[in-house]
Amino acid sequence: MDVQRAQDIFASKDNIAVHLDGKPVWIEHVDAANGMATVQVGSRPTDVHTVGVDRLEEQREKH
Repeated sequence: MDVQRAQDIFASKDNIAVHLDGKPVWIEHVDAANGMATVQVGSRPTDVHTVGVDRLEEQREKH
């Protein structure tokens, strides 16, 4: 994923599925200048990681 898409997902009112290493995550912050994102893994608010946005994958709906 690129920084612009991560920012779009973060700002979106829609629920857009994003995965990190195959696990669902919520984007909590995007640091565009450094290409990093802070994400919460799963439903545990204490499981937070800062990763490169290139490691995030948007899960597109299958038709």
